[in-house]
Amino acid sequence: MIKFGIIGTNWITQQYVDAAHASKEWKLTAVYSRTLEKAHEFGDKNGATKFYDQIADMVNDDEVDAVYIASPNSLHFAQAKQVLEADKVAVVEKPIVANPTEWMALDKTLKAHPQAKLFEAARHIHEPNFKAVTQKIAEMDEIQGATLTYAKYSSRFDSYLSGNEPNIFSLKFAGGALQDLGVYLAYDAMVWFGMPDEVAYFNQKLRTGADGKGVAILRYPEYDVVLNIGKNVNSEIGSEIYGLKDTIIMDNAAELNRVEYLNASGDKELISTAPDENPMIAEATDFARVINDPDDPQNQRDYQEWLTLSRNVNKLLYNLRQNGKIYFTNEKEED
Repeated sequence: MIKFGIIGTNWITQQYVDAAHASKEWKLTAVYSRTLEKAHEFGDKNGATKFYDQIADMVNDDEVDAVYIASPNSLHFAQAKQVLEADKVAVVEKPIVANPTEWMALDKTLKAHPQAKLFEAARHIHEPNFKAVTQKIAEMDEIQGATLTYAKYSSRFDSYLSGNEPNIFSLKFAGGALQDLGVYLAYDAMVWFGMPDEVAYFNQKLRTGADGKGVAILRYPEYDVVLNIGKNVNSEIGSEIYGLKDTIIMDNAAELNRVEYLNASGDKELISTAPDENPMIAEATDFARVINDPDDPQNQRDYQEWLTLSRNVNKLLYNLRQNGKIYFTNEKEED
């Protein structure tokens, strides 16, 4: 049983805790929050027995094997580094860090602490329906591009409209549509098509300087892939991957609840299965498999593949932001 602590007590943390417990491989032991009162508020109802208002105390606790990090984006790097330096496992919500400089610093920390492990919680790539799409692409004779959409009105956008600056729409906290929902589509593109030769990001900036929505174009030698991303609109447009006369049709490129294959004769085949009620169960199970049996050759390959994917997705997002002239606070000076 992997004993884990958490940083961040929002809805996504609750979803991960539920998924971890459902996998029967994890047990929530510790909760960090800025106040012990808030730590107890989340932890008491989820079976935690230890509560902290100092991260260093939690990561150095011998009864904590791993830490799940779901804090604002800009805090991921420093917190993950603390976990790795304590020779623990860091599971970090996407996006794992803000830029390649931070990613390489974590990679250097991993090499200095071989007992530590780092996972980016890109939950959808672990789900069966994502793997079904990946397999179907491999079976297609030719790929001629794709249009992938994920646009969902944020619960924080009303606060923005009222004159506030929620973390998710703040450059100080590495926010914006690309850095949030865009991570899903960046993972899609990286797994299914690889690193593009050129990128462009046409975005609509909010008064905070962060992007509310945008269109990214990824250029490959033989085709383009278009990513439609938004956190201030709702879209019901599906996503498609184009073959010759055949097409993969997805209800949503991130949720992947329903996926169909349209063959050259115009017949549709359902290639998806009913997803788990909690979409994080698959990743929690996969991470536990690697943590519990790190010497297994397949687990080693999977872990290295996930790390490589994380690095490449981070680079893609960074390149898109640079093209779209989106710079996080102090980033120009740092990079």
